[in-house]
Amino acid sequence: MNDIKVFDCTIRDGGLVNNFHFKDDFVRGVYNTCVEAGIDYMEIGKNNSPSLMSIEEFGAWNFCIEEDIRRIVGENNTDLKIAVMSDIGRTVNSELLEKKDSVVDMIRIATYIHQIDEAIELSTQAHAKGYETTINIMAVAKVNEKELDEALEKLALIDVDVIYIADTFGSYYPTQIAELAQKYTAIASKVGKQVGIHAHNNIQLAFANTIESKNNGVTFLDVTISGLGRGAGNCAMELLIGYLNNPKYKVTPVLDFIQNYIVPLEKELDWGYSIPYMIAGQLVQHPRNAMKARDEKDTKYLEFHKKSLEEN
Repeated sequence: MNDIKVFDCTIRDGGLVNNFHFKDDFVRGVYNTCVEAGIDYMEIGKNNSPSLMSIEEFGAWNFCIEEDIRRIVGENNTDLKIAVMSDIGRTVNSELLEKKDSVVDMIRIATYIHQIDEAIELSTQAHAKGYETTINIMAVAKVNEKELDEALEKLALIDVDVIYIADTFGSYYPTQIAELAQKYTAIASKVGKQVGIHAHNNIQLAFANTIESKNNGVTFLDVTISGLGRGAGNCAMELLIGYLNNPKYKVTPVLDFIQNYIVPLEKELDWGYSIPYMIAGQLVQHPRNAMKARDEKDTKYLEFHKKSLEEN
């Protein structure tokens, strides 16, 4: 249990629901909740480049400029570590500050399999600047085993602290997650690296898959408060820390935040399990069509299922 790290992604994954337009009091509320609840890491957003993405379309937490982060966390004189996510293709490596000039502790790198060399380059640079790093291989359910094995062998040789299983489509069942966890940990443990899990809830298995990962040696466990995240959302923080039953983690600050912030937010934003997300998850498809159907309140589920099958 001492090796387990609970990793909050509420603002970063939740930002995919509202283009990162969270008000400061909400972001500060998540930060304070994480501190009080004993959470190990908080991913405060993405550090995409304003030169590559529209600052009119996206809020501050899609860019995580240093002054914006410090406006929320100050010098962060707490045990909570701050992380940001770099999307390969949406970041400019030269814009990354030296760690000594930043309150950020960790750079998380999101990459597709064909971008793995670019992810390795960024991770190496981030390490050289003093950051902890992770590499999250996205859409791994669409990657063939040979490609995945080759990518993992590459990651075993570079400067990266945590290699992540990313259930991008929320399509995995616990038996499949167990096999992946064993594959990742077998490689990572040989070279002193750790493995993480980022689960989506399309088929209502994010919590179960996170537990299964932990039981197979995965130590970095991603959560969001009340499951807030893209589409069907993620493993809920309150569920996981209740399951871990570790006195280090406290659920009451999380419940307080849900009561005061999530309940009102549910009247503005829509996330969580639904039939379109289930169909997308079962067919191992990106949830974009399901998100559109839900936005349009389209309940013609048979027609949606038929069209989804045709896409496969």
